[in-house]
Amino acid sequence: MNPGHSSFLLFLCGVTIAFAQGQFRRHSATEARPLDLEAASRTPPGNNACDIQVRGMFREIRSNAIPDHKVGRFPNAGNPHSISEQDQDFRLQANPVESGRTTAMDLGPTGIAVNGVLFDPGAAEFWQGNPGSGWTYEALGGAVPLGLDENHAHVQPTGKYHYHGLPTLLLEDLKVTAGKHSPIVGWAADGFPIYALYGYEDTEDEGSQVVELKSSYRLKAGDRPGGREPDGKYDGAFVQDYEYVDGLGDLDECNGRQTITPDFPEGTYAYFLTKDWPVIPRQLKGTPENLRGEERGGPGRGPGPGGMRPPRGGPGQGRFPPPGGGPGRDGPPPRPRDDN
Repeated sequence: MNPGHSSFLLFLCGVTIAFAQGQFRRHSATEARPLDLEAASRTPPGNNACDIQVRGMFREIRSNAIPDHKVGRFPNAGNPHSISEQDQDFRLQANPVESGRTTAMDLGPTGIAVNGVLFDPGAAEFWQGNPGSGWTYEALGGAVPLGLDENHAHVQPTGKYHYHGLPTLLLEDLKVTAGKHSPIVGWAADGFPIYALYGYEDTEDEGSQVVELKSSYRLKAGDRPGGREPDGKYDGAFVQDYEYVDGLGDLDECNGRQTITPDFPEGTYAYFLTKDWPVIPRQLKGTPENLRGEERGGPGRGPGPGGMRPPRGGPGQGRFPPPGGGPGRDGPPPRPRDDN
């Protein structure tokens, strides 16, 4: 079975079970609000461990999901969970190709940062607590307080710390700076690289100006349907408030593009984190691996709303090596994309 289809089926099963058990919170808010972010002033409860190696056709990533930067206060008023170490062991394609279709990752993790923390932009928070309503609250929309910290991250019921938006302190540590092409900040579930904010203006010229790349999404005009659906203006409270407009910005519907980068001078498909929605890609061009699997539990680490379970494995060792860091540390670039 296609891994992307398998992941989607796992998600559907989890949603069905959670809904049957009444595990989703009921919300009726319809207005986006400014985020009230927890100050990232606390040291995580453990040392970061993340190892990324290319072996054969796979990029193997092992981590304990503990970030290598300061975090907010957890538990907090919007998030009742505490950060705990996890056993994460993933294998991504080291030479990915586009699949000829996009895969929507509505509530699944779309990638993993170079520090071993997952990019998991969706939130399992639904209009009236009903996942069948067609209306999902946007984690960055502020209508439902989720206790996010300055890294736009919070904690799942399993104890897993994960990013819903720009990982502020990670980007600072990686020296992501205007006027300079972004370093790799992570790997998508389909194996393609993830960059942040800044890339070449000309996708085929490394000598071109480095610019901030823009999303091609915008808020819909007018008002929501109302009645049995949310009312009010399309203001970003819900994921469904946004629409993709081809050519509006620099990036496609997956928040990516075919481009050369300092790491892939021959070209690759690459995703970019952006300041504007969707911030973290919500759709993928290749065939995604399942970043939601079984987890070896511990006290308080069972499944719950919005929770995710990684495949079995042990924590990795050391830190992510930079591209070109030595044999076995960075595989060959992804093949150029096929025209569809």
